[in-house]
This record gives sequence, structure tokens and C-alpha cells, in this order.
Amino acid sequence: MDITDRKLLNLIQGPFPMVDQPFQKLGEEVGISEQEVLERLAELKRTNVLRQISAIFDTRRLGFKTTLVAMAYETAKLHDAAMVINKHPGVSHNYAREGSYYNLWFTLAVPPEHDLEATADYMARKTNALEQRIMPTKRFFKIGVNFDMVKKKGSSFNFSPDNVNKEQSDGETAANKEEADSWNKAVPVTEAEKDAIRGMQEDLELIPRPYDQTAEQLGMTTDELFALAKDFQDRRIMRRYSAVLHHRRSGFRANAMIVWKVPEERSEEVGLMMASHDAVTHCYERPTFPDWPYTHFTMVHATTPEGCEEINTEISEATGITERLVLYSTREYKKTRVRYFVPDYDEYVDTEKPDAIITA
Repeated sequence: MDITDRKLLNLIQGPFPMVDQPFQKLGEEVGISEQEVLERLAELKRTNVLRQISAIFDTRRLGFKTTLVAMAYETAKLHDAAMVINKHPGVSHNYAREGSYYNLWFTLAVPPEHDLEATADYMARKTNALEQRIMPTKRFFKIGVNFDMVKKKGSSFNFSPDNVNKEQSDGETAANKEEADSWNKAVPVTEAEKDAIRGMQEDLELIPRPYDQTAEQLGMTTDELFALAKDFQDRRIMRRYSAVLHHRRSGFRANAMIVWKVPEERSEEVGLMMASHDAVTHCYERPTFPDWPYTHFTMVHATTPEGCEEINTEISEATGITERLVLYSTREYKKTRVRYFVPDYDEYVDTEKPDAIITA
């Protein structure tokens, strides 16, 4: 990748232009033609640096229930189990990780009418997991990740109480404390809006006028589509249009989930300190179990494992927390965006226990 590629990748990770000819606008910002933008992005997609460009929706605001799931498998069965789990449309991230008994970690989202724990249990039985732990978010301090391809650094959206009213590096803001506290509250969406979400979650085609087809399928003009997207953003159903990069192919080859044992009385204090570290892209508090005393989860990305270790040491020294595990990803099985309001979820209804899955 040359500097123009890197500048383009930076731009498309921010709010992607919602105009009739977005690639022309990107070209104007970088100083190249629309055609060259399309050619460069096509090559970045061919080499899997660029995964997709689509709308980012807020899973919980749409009423979906989400959790992190940890499962343990015999080594010989891990790959096949991961392939089965990948088929679920609500699995957006799925990684093999080393450093603990649990060697497969994935995020799971299910529609409002499905039971989250029952779905995870069914997946564990279907894949012959030795053990599983469901670890929903109790509180989050930081979310979102952008990779600065020019400076080769990560940046993210800090949703801590101290940062409301401040614009973040990726362009998102928390307007007030009420907004920060309402992240887990669903808002109603109409059937027509669900149709729009289904269309806007698809990968944007690399053609001069990529929004035309989506608008036509929805029976509206592109201006009406853009207005609807703005309304989604105002209601915080949608964060923005944006690109997803393959962080390893983008140069960020080291990815570690560092889990920390934090005393309850220091939970918020330490969480905010961890979130304040520039290299921490996600910071959550999650429940503990008899075999899992770790409360705080921080995701870090660096160009080398040594970089991750430096971050690990810096966080420990800053917080005084020493009990932790560093779980490096050894294989990425899936990284995409949750697919909303699609029929594939029903394939994960346990036909022997249907009432355990469908609850509404």
C-alpha cells in the first residue's frame, strides 16, 4: 500500500460519504479521480485489506440481545466447531485464542424474540463443547476501533461518563449523560425501517453511484434514503456508514484480549483508567464465574506482539492491577457485522426444545 491507499483507508473508516457519488467525493479529498478511487478500493478488497463498506447499526438499540461467549474444545475439534458457529448471522467476531482453558471466543446477537442463553446452549451442544461461559456486558467504558493507516496507530470511541459532550476520533459523540446511559435501551422500528436496515447492511458496491440500487429496491429516491439514514443516526439506531478493515492485513498483526481481576470497589475507577489508554479499543466489565475471576476486558491491537506487551505493562502500572491473563488470537474465524432481521436466525431454534429459544 502506498500513502494514497492509506489515506483512502483512513477516510472510509470515518463517516463514509452518503452522497450520490461518494467515490468522487473521496477522490476530491485525496486528490485523485473517481475511477482511481474505485480501482484502488477494488484492489484493497481483492487483497482482503478492505472487508466491506456498509451501515453500522447499534445492535442493542434495535432490540437484539448480545453477549460474548467463551467455549472450550478439544484441539482437534476446534476448527470444525468454529465453522458451525460462523454460520449464525448474529456471530460477528469469532477467534481462536490461547492463554486460557477457553480456546474459542465469539460475539453472539439474537433477535428480540429469541433467547440468548438458550441459543448459546444449543450451539454448545451442537458443536460438542467441553464447557461454555456466557459473558454479557455489565458496563462498557469504551467501544469502537479505527486504524490510523498513516500513523499506524489505533483509535476508538470512548463512551465513559467523563467524555460525554466531547467529539471522538472516529466522529461519534455522546451528547449527554442520558445518552451514554441509554446504550442498552431498545427503540421501536417499523417493518419499512427493517427493510431499509436489511438493504443498508449489505456491502456497498464499488460503482460510481452505489446507493441507487438500494434506494430503488426500497421504492425511494437516494435523497430520501440519505434522509432516512440521518434519522436513524439521530435516533442512534445507526452509527454511520463505514468500512471494516482486516486488521492483520492492514499491518496490525497482534491482537490481544487482556482480562483483569479488578476489585468491585475499584470497578469504575479502573475501567475509566483502562479506557483512557489510547491503544485500548474496547473496554468492558463482564460477570465472573468460579473458574473465571476476571471482571474487566480490554482489547488491544498493535503491529507486533511486543507492542501488545508494552500496552499490557502500561495498563498494569497505571492501575495497580496485576492479576490478569493475556489471550492472543491465534486464528480469526470471522469478523464481520451482525446481520439484522434475516430469516437465518430461525435455523438455530432447537427443534427438540423450541420454547427454550423463542420467548416472545
